[in-house]
Amino acid sequence: MASLNQVTLIGNLGADPEVTEINGTPKCKLRLATSRKYKDKQGNQQEKTQWHTISVWGNQARVCGQYLTKGRS
Repeated sequence: MASLNQVTLIGNLGADPEVTEINGTPKCKLRLATSRKYKDKQGNQQEKTQWHTISVWGNQARVCGQYLTKGRS
């Protein structure tokens, strides 16, 4: 039995998308930064950033490369 896991990431692009073609199929590589803010045990405000590498294929890859730029949400 197959299962599907879904995740929604909300963040900002850390670099312009890289669009390449593999065997004639467009591929777009995105670097996405997600951050969370919290208070540590001493009550100081902290921020932690995680980086995610995302691959987009096909026509969506072309659209991402055309419209997305560094810093966009």
